[in-house]
Amino acid sequence: MTDEEILRMLEDTTKEASRHQLETLRSILERQAGVLYLRSHLQGHDEQPVDAASFRRAVPLSSYDDYVDHINRMADGLVDHDLPLLSVDTLLCFFYSSGTSAMKPKLIPYFDSKLSKAASFMAHQGSASILRRLFPPRTSVSKILWFLYADNIATTKGGFKVMAASTYPIHSGATNWSQFLSCSSPREVILGSNVVHQMYCHLLCGLRNSDFIDGIRVPYAIGLIKVFGLLESKWKQLCDDLECGVPSLEISDVAMRDSVIDVLGGPQPELSRRIRAICEDKNWGGIVSKLWPNVRFIRCITTGSLAQYYPKLKQYAGEVPVLGGDYFASECCVGINMDITQPPERTRFILLPTAAYFEFLPFALDVTNVVSEETVDISGVEAGKMYEVIVTTYRGFYRYRLGDIVRVVGFYNSSPLVEFVMRAPKAPSEVVTEKDLLLAIEYFQSMLRNAMAVEITEFSSFLDLTLSPKLLKVYIEVKEECMFLPEEKIEELVVILKGCGSSIGDSLGDKYNVQRKRGEIDPLVVSIVKPGSFDALSQLAIENGAPATQYKPPKIIRNRQIVDFIEKRILVTVPLDG
Repeated sequence: MTDEEILRMLEDTTKEASRHQLETLRSILERQAGVLYLRSHLQGHDEQPVDAASFRRAVPLSSYDDYVDHINRMADGLVDHDLPLLSVDTLLCFFYSSGTSAMKPKLIPYFDSKLSKAASFMAHQGSASILRRLFPPRTSVSKILWFLYADNIATTKGGFKVMAASTYPIHSGATNWSQFLSCSSPREVILGSNVVHQMYCHLLCGLRNSDFIDGIRVPYAIGLIKVFGLLESKWKQLCDDLECGVPSLEISDVAMRDSVIDVLGGPQPELSRRIRAICEDKNWGGIVSKLWPNVRFIRCITTGSLAQYYPKLKQYAGEVPVLGGDYFASECCVGINMDITQPPERTRFILLPTAAYFEFLPFALDVTNVVSEETVDISGVEAGKMYEVIVTTYRGFYRYRLGDIVRVVGFYNSSPLVEFVMRAPKAPSEVVTEKDLLLAIEYFQSMLRNAMAVEITEFSSFLDLTLSPKLLKVYIEVKEECMFLPEEKIEELVVILKGCGSSIGDSLGDKYNVQRKRGEIDPLVVSIVKPGSFDALSQLAIENGAPATQYKPPKIIRNRQIVDFIEKRILVTVPLDG
């Protein structure tokens, strides 16, 4: 299919969104009505498949905990093929979820569903078509500096592989490596086992091909922030490697070393001198076009909690546009971004009516967060209102709370146009949201930058419910050179933090402020942690199974093990005045 045909098909599905939604649900129920999970809820419904209204009355809203026993049985190989648990389709493998508030990611079953494959194909091909329409391929400059990491794959007791959804094309038995030919790095770098070494080699190969790089890609914005941080700290070594035509001895993977040596093609003294002259200035603003003069775009996800990295990424990018990603979850595709040039605060996604059956649970950013316990379908949403996304997928999730809050901002034809707001609160006891925290940190950053040029690089939070009153703790990491401050400057930092306590509280939302006034929660506590603390947490999470490709630092920590890990790295703690 041509790009025009793909985009026309996507366009057509949005013109009769409600009809496509009912057909999608009908297809799912015709296929899956006999699975154990649905049987228990649809007993007594003689008509097959049931209509949408009956389905929503009979099947309750669900969360991951409602599936975990079934998923664990499948992972252990305890499957009765005559009585499928979640899907009649063959189980191929498991995907890791991208959530990181707990130490270990969830397992998302991936079934061999033809209907899901067709919907996913259209979504991914549509995304690629939009990019090609904006930036038509060039024959002379056709390389992509693509920070791909295959990640180590685990195997369940039942023999099923577990991997990140984004790395499935790499690990599936029928991998077509031709789709990665545009990547400036060889496959041995993608398949490496040490993420830091892989990142270094990706960067080294990208510098070697500096005149032929058309675009830079990474799944999440934080990935590129880490890349440019590595560039700032390792540029001398990278230049040395280019000059001698051999990667640093730190790169111990033989296959990866040999493949990079082939890409380098011998000593590159002139290229090394050019890059060294650029980096010696240590002016990292607009560094992208300085190092890669023909690059046309950077692409990564910058919405939600990843919006915090966008300003820093724009600083590195200079005039090079930072393109947004699509709304694809491990469970299913949700929406496509038709205007990828927009910044995160103006990024909109068109819901894909054939990707899954969607419902929407009304949500409000107030004391209760609850508007209604009843969902509406795609035809019942209203512009300007917020909802939690509920999905019924081709692959074994039924009326499943995806955990995302979106705001409907309008309609594209008859399909809702939504913006991603944040991850949904996990429990009624939570007093702040990711969005609240982002606003508070933005205020922190402006105060610190104006007063003493301190740059916040990462943050997270934890609500300690074991205390009475309960206590909200925020952990902040600042840029390493900011920590080499004389003692009086550290004291000044503490004074600044204490002085903005009430303003910070105002940023933390209605629920926090109501409970604060009632005395149900103590004044906010802010802890500055050692530089590198969140990188160390990232490494720990990867060692515990989190995929490097999909890792995002948690903004709201719900795992005591993570809290203990972070608190061992605290430099100074400041109780803020309320």
